[in-house]
Amino acid sequence: MNKRSLAWALVAAVFFVTCPAHGQKQKVRDIYANNNLAAWCIVPFDSKNRGPEERAQMLRSLGITKLAYDWRAEHIPTFDEELNTLKKYHIKLQGFWLGVGRDPANDRALRLILDLFKRHHMKTQLWCLLGEDTNLNHMSQAQKVAYSAEPFAYIAREAAKIGCTVGLYNHEGWFGEPENQLAIIEYLKMPNIGMVYNFHHAAAQIDRFKEFFPKILPHLLALNISGLKKGPPGRVVPVGQGDSEMEMMRIVRDSKYKGPIGIINEATAPDAEVGLRLNMDGLKKILQAMGDTAALATYK
Repeated sequence: MNKRSLAWALVAAVFFVTCPAHGQKQKVRDIYANNNLAAWCIVPFDSKNRGPEERAQMLRSLGITKLAYDWRAEHIPTFDEELNTLKKYHIKLQGFWLGVGRDPANDRALRLILDLFKRHHMKTQLWCLLGEDTNLNHMSQAQKVAYSAEPFAYIAREAAKIGCTVGLYNHEGWFGEPENQLAIIEYLKMPNIGMVYNFHHAAAQIDRFKEFFPKILPHLLALNISGLKKGPPGRVVPVGQGDSEMEMMRIVRDSKYKGPIGIINEATAPDAEVGLRLNMDGLKKILQAMGDTAALATYK
């Protein structure tokens, strides 16, 4: 085995150990249990502008033990404090958001985050969003895949050096379509790249969810739920107030998915705690309707 093959074999070993989608046995018996929820969109989407300590206290009061961290430039000075506080309150850093550009090798934010992880010996997921690019308008599908995959190849290589994984984060547009993300993953063939699927960016994908979900399942690192209403255009609402999320959640529950379930506050309420509680109450309503008493029993 040459050095390159040996290096990727070691990366694959790390990935298969750390990624639930690849068969790791979980302590979580039900994916919708309180202890499997990961709070998402609660840092910049919080009218109270909580700091790390207040945020951790809020999560513990809700029984949430995982956080996916989204941020803006003003939060950079508190990155180290955030990770130290999460450790103090025994809250797992499930993921860390990153907007991806065309030149990741010279991306200050990427280097800042990777250095942060290295400094704290943190093995986690980078949730990567690739923005819209007008260059795609003049490309074939194969060209779009190769062009979009290029920055992720660099990011995944750098993340692998410190035992981290990369999740392609669906938003909207070409990159937000699950089939296109699958094509990127298959093109790269890198073991530490997967997907983060968001209900709140899936309004146009409701009707075909049951068709593509089995295809993305082997690559799924995390799944974030929200309420969804059909109709042009589809609307995002709190969990339990839509007409589509329960069936989608049933499909996920009945699958082999054992990863975290994100509970979000992006467009739910100004106060992050109010938004999380509203979505958790809606989740409990759906669990009741689905007869999922084991998961329901985990909530206070």
